[in-house]
Amino acid sequence: MINVLADLRDESTTPLNFTKSINLALSERGINSMKHADCPGLLESVLAETIPMHGRMIHGQSNGQAWEESQTYDVHGRFIRAVDRSALNKLLLDALSKMPHVKFFFNHKLTGADFKKNKAWFEVRKTPRTDHAQNPTQNEPSDSRATEESEVSFDFMVGADGAHSAVRFHLMKFARMSYQQEYISTLWCEFRIGPKTTPHGDDFAISKNHLHIWPAGSFMFIAIPSLDKNFTSTLFIPASHFEDLDAHPEKLVPYFQEHFPGVVPDLISEEDLKNQYKTNPHLPLISIKCTPYHYNSSVVILGDAAHAMVPFYGQGMNAGLEDVRVLYEHLDAHIPQVISSDADRAKARAAALQAYTTERHPDAATINDLALRNFKEMNHDVTSPLYRLRKTIEETLNDRFPGLGWATQYSRVSFGNQRYSEVQRLADRQGRILTWVLRALPVFVAGIGVGAWGLARRREAPVVARTLSWLSGVVQRG
Repeated sequence: MINVLADLRDESTTPLNFTKSINLALSERGINSMKHADCPGLLESVLAETIPMHGRMIHGQSNGQAWEESQTYDVHGRFIRAVDRSALNKLLLDALSKMPHVKFFFNHKLTGADFKKNKAWFEVRKTPRTDHAQNPTQNEPSDSRATEESEVSFDFMVGADGAHSAVRFHLMKFARMSYQQEYISTLWCEFRIGPKTTPHGDDFAISKNHLHIWPAGSFMFIAIPSLDKNFTSTLFIPASHFEDLDAHPEKLVPYFQEHFPGVVPDLISEEDLKNQYKTNPHLPLISIKCTPYHYNSSVVILGDAAHAMVPFYGQGMNAGLEDVRVLYEHLDAHIPQVISSDADRAKARAAALQAYTTERHPDAATINDLALRNFKEMNHDVTSPLYRLRKTIEETLNDRFPGLGWATQYSRVSFGNQRYSEVQRLADRQGRILTWVLRALPVFVAGIGVGAWGLARRREAPVVARTLSWLSGVVQRG
């Protein structure tokens, strides 16, 4: 049984706190999880609705001239995929609807749960009666929706109901849950970059195979491609900036022209920018950590309900899909095919849920932290020479000396299935080594210089020449 407030396949439905078209980034973890979903055709259907993004396109301005620079995500050519949220919802719901033991119950709102007695209560929204809709009375408006309460007995509840999870709220009454919630100072507002008109028809206004970023030091504007040749764009700026722009609307266009060169009027007209800014909501960004994710054998939470994260690593959806894979791996490992009693099944499921919480919590906490840190990388570090140097060194070592096991943190997160906590451990280790090498390098170079001078004095210049030639080759290749 699946309970949701409304059918997301209905075009009139807007998910709570979201506009309809926010795009998502699908990477290896999400793809791998769908491969293990035992749902033939699902992955192929999803991939057919995506656009490859091979890297970031960084936009900037120098001496009054706008410029752009492509930064590939991976030295081996791997890429992430842009996918429309509403299209993905439809594909997943369609796949679920074909499963024989799945029933949908729309317009059900969880209002209470007892995870010891395994009972839940839902507020069921009823649509207006046809005769009433045609003949409304003064006391009952035509758009009213009557509700009633429904009690449901259950064996096992999975709460995948988002950052403001009702399941988590009721779970807290039974589990000794540690809970941390943080709103960052940045808000976001969605914009749309429409297609450009060409002699051959509409086309993408900018490169369709990049995630476009206009970094501005501590904030940014981004654009992600859609199959309809639009770009779903998002403005991430401090709440104080929104307050100033709200109070002084005349500053909006100059603000964009100063910080996000080439957007206005080349991609969005001044009037359209003003209308979108005024019409689209300015929404907060929340990060949530909690543990445990379960109570006995009765309930478990996953996805944003367990670990809502800011969107700057593009891992929210991928981590949620990975939650499902890891959860079912533990359920399959702990629950035997044949069980003699309901009590034995409950005991086995409780063990599986405990193993799931134990494994998954450190990984979820890690990706939450990485997502917060990646905001700085996207709005500032991508233009930093030191960031580029470390990325170049790590990619060169990964490409030319794969046996060393070096890789960028981003490639481990987005193109692999290592646990997030292990990715963080390896990235920290590589950082310590690189820091030591960079600190020691001046001493090493000075030592080489002194040694070369001594060799030259002993008339061994050919050896010096070969040594310096070898070092030059290393530097050029690295």
